[in-house]
Amino acid sequence: MASRKEALGRRAARVRRQLKKVANGRPRLSVHRSSKNIYAQVIDDAAGRTLAAASTLDTGLRTSLKTGADKDAAAAVGKLIAERAVKAGVNEVVFDRGAFIFHGRIKALADGAREGGLSF
Repeated sequence: MASRKEALGRRAARVRRQLKKVANGRPRLSVHRSSKNIYAQVIDDAAGRTLAAASTLDTGLRTSLKTGADKDAAAAVGKLIAERAVKAGVNEVVFDRGAFIFHGRIKALADGAREGGLSF
């Protein structure tokens, strides 16, 4: 039987493989959620570089949030990543949820990014 880490890796690879089919050259908004924080990056896979990044560990967010592990923190990270992506010239992305279900903190981050001006 596969370990949890292997199963998550397979699921993330499956999601990413499907995203590449529909991306049409758009950058990827990749999300990672840990038990204490949430992280987001806008990645240009063609060039292989990160265009914008945000997390609950950023100094501006860390002081204003009660904790990095709730929906409010995820929404704040979503708005921040959208602001930074638009500043970098990115308006359309594909959402890469990784191995995580589109629910709770992941959904809150996506909604915050949409409010911030990203479309996906």
